[in-house]
Amino acid sequence: MRIAVPIEENEVIAQHFGHCETYMIYTIVDKKIDDKELYITSTGHACHSNLGDLLAEIGVTIMLAGGMGAGAANKLAASNIEAIRGCEGNATEAVELFITGKLIDSGSSCGTHEHHHHHEHNHGHSCHNN
Repeated sequence: MRIAVPIEENEVIAQHFGHCETYMIYTIVDKKIDDKELYITSTGHACHSNLGDLLAEIGVTIMLAGGMGAGAANKLAASNIEAIRGCEGNATEAVELFITGKLIDSGSSCGTHEHHHHHEHNHGHSCHNN
């Protein structure tokens, strides 16, 4: 599994997904982080065009993000990437929470429903709906 996280300085999760051009890509093996690499988009505001396709080509299936509107989440879903919104803080810590099942999407459900049905609201993270 590969997970993408939009980041700012010091690997802090970017709270404005639509303006982010830098991502950390995590490779998960046996529920542990096996590798991480920096991915920088070459075309500004790629999330509004073909970012989902670019990330899908390198095997990304999950996007952990801070604030993300429904349109961006739907574009990622069209590329078979599930958006988990409302994440904040250190990117690596968020990935570790996700792979242990302790992080859920705090936004409205607009991706696939392969993982959890969301019975709890605002579980540990606030969502920045754009």
